[in-house]
Amino acid sequence: MPMKMESDLNRFRKIIKGKVKKELRKFISNGDLIGRQGKKQVTIPLPRIDIPKFQFGTDQQGGVGQGEGEPGDEVSQGQPQPGEGEGEAGDQEGQHTLEVDVTLEELAQILGEELELPNIENKGKKNVEDKHYKYTGILRQGPESLKHFRRTYKEALKRSISLGTYDPNDPVIVPIKEDKRYRSYKVINEPIANAVILYMMDVSGSMGDEQKEVVRLTSFWLDTWLRTQYQGIERRYIIHDATAREVDEDTFYRTKESGGTLISSAYKLAVKMIEENFNPSEWNIYLFHFSDGDNWSGNDTADCMKLLESTLMPVSNAFCYGQVESRYGSGQFLRDLHKHFGESHEQLITSQIKDRDAIVDALKTFLGKGK
Repeated sequence: MPMKMESDLNRFRKIIKGKVKKELRKFISNGDLIGRQGKKQVTIPLPRIDIPKFQFGTDQQGGVGQGEGEPGDEVSQGQPQPGEGEGEAGDQEGQHTLEVDVTLEELAQILGEELELPNIENKGKKNVEDKHYKYTGILRQGPESLKHFRRTYKEALKRSISLGTYDPNDPVIVPIKEDKRYRSYKVINEPIANAVILYMMDVSGSMGDEQKEVVRLTSFWLDTWLRTQYQGIERRYIIHDATAREVDEDTFYRTKESGGTLISSAYKLAVKMIEENFNPSEWNIYLFHFSDGDNWSGNDTADCMKLLESTLMPVSNAFCYGQVESRYGSGQFLRDLHKHFGESHEQLITSQIKDRDAIVDALKTFLGKGK
């Protein structure tokens, strides 16, 4: 029976996985999914399919054609129209959706399969190591913290039986020093590859609520994929208009500000944060900047290109720029990036995100190179 239940559960999980994959584009563009997010899983709403069946009324009638009326009368005559009727509460169940929990790891796997995302190739941070302890055997001596209770009891039982002192009616076993056994271990140093994602967003007057929601959705799915590629991952957030400041995640998505735009202010702060907290030889650094493409002046745009070329691109796995379309934004910054670096620069990845439906294509663009 347990094997049958496990088989049914696995089959059910495959059905759920297929449903999520089929509806992935809808889930990606729908913010409700993020709202259902737990620590390590999300709740997916799926429609429940019931077998159709007849529902019998309360009137006891003799059969087809029975009841009041004359030939030629409309069938709906005398029947209440939708919204006009009065009556008691029903006793039948309503139609509900089925909610299933999907882990973020499963969600990332589905995302990777559907978008055909390659695994990320780490930059080779071999000088950063983490110690792991592997138990390799049993010793007769060692610290009490490594005492193997099962093996110790077994040795004491063997000694008691061999000496004839074991009493089945009073099976008290007291280990002595010669009975004690201890785990042996060796230290294994393994290279680790940590990553930091640094999100930057334009919160000037031309970026509205819908543009920020597109950024929020895009960032969630970027996080979901990158978490599966690294043992540890940090996220830091910068918002900017004419000035830039570091904020927490909640402030990043909910801030409503206005004013002009100096994109270089965000890039300068990013440089400072990397220099102070994230040594490029120890961290895989991902930079994501979202804007509607407006900048205050050509001089500031020139400063941005210098910062990207001299500092930000050389230290990062990838610099990703997502241009969110806005009715007030000119979109000029994306054109300036392509003009300066070309559209096929090794470290620069750009995507034009016109609306929520374009998020899937943006994810494919940002993550498709496996950087």
